[in-house]
Amino acid sequence: MPEPSHPADAARIEAFVEHLRHERHSSEHTWRSYAADLRHLADHLAGPTSGTNCDAAALDMADLEDLRGWLAAMAASGLARGTLTRRLSAARGYFGWARRQGLREDDPSLRLSAPAPKPALPAVLQPGQMERLFQTARHRVEDTVDDPRQHALALRDAALFELLYATGIRVSEASGLDVDDLDAERRVVRVLGKGDRERTVPLGVPAAHALQAWLRLGRPVLARAHEGGAHTDGARGPTQAAMFLGARGGRMGVRQMRERVDRALAGLGDTSARGPHALRHTAATHLLDGGADLRSVQEVLGHSSLRTTQVYTHVSIDRLREGYRQAHPRA
Repeated sequence: MPEPSHPADAARIEAFVEHLRHERHSSEHTWRSYAADLRHLADHLAGPTSGTNCDAAALDMADLEDLRGWLAAMAASGLARGTLTRRLSAARGYFGWARRQGLREDDPSLRLSAPAPKPALPAVLQPGQMERLFQTARHRVEDTVDDPRQHALALRDAALFELLYATGIRVSEASGLDVDDLDAERRVVRVLGKGDRERTVPLGVPAAHALQAWLRLGRPVLARAHEGGAHTDGARGPTQAAMFLGARGGRMGVRQMRERVDRALAGLGDTSARGPHALRHTAATHLLDGGADLRSVQEVLGHSSLRTTQVYTHVSIDRLREGYRQAHPRA
């Protein structure tokens, strides 16, 4: 990288590099990288139209807002996280040194922090993969009709998968559901979410049918394994009220649900998506892909902030962009 546009900035950087080499005994790789990083900062601070008319170095006049603007611009450009972190270290090292040398009265980097990393985009299953997941669950139901206990477990898992995808509820919310939370006639389920906030979430016909089959044909079989039913697991009320039961008849816990979903998703063989949260991510993305507005999706998911829901718009846009790239002749 060429020298900064202002000679005073070049002199400051050269003096700092000498400090790194002879007093800090930094490696050549470190001091060369820091020098390049500080030249980048100086050019950013000087701006494209700045020349050498000003006597002061841009590094001498930088304040916290300037440094935050520099980091934000790099983050927006897609700079690698490691490079961004190194440049932040270079700036902190320089301004701390400049203050100790009396070149500055303050150190604007003391309150400087790196921009928060972009949240990882959630793994999302394609509609075809979801259909295969449900098809496999249905086949298991059909294949276990001669074994009442295994048939009950198959009905439960099929209902659980359908519910998680249809509603996008959290696995903890699914574990806490009671039988009375389902309104089969209206096809809605009452959910107690974070902060004890209650919401009503609609579900589709396949999910409603799967839940009714489980409650009518499967749940009584597992409930008999837990006669008396007064056990409380700390989630929501006694086991006798629980929507989903484990193999021994107690309320099905979060860990059990994760294991069942993990196994089913791994069985697809063509996705890295794992866990109930993948079904939540998928439900939200498919809702947006289908034209649902962001506020409605926020209500369904139980997000207190719309910003949390907006991550799914990024997923949908990425999917749209990929489809455009593959389909449009001039993409």
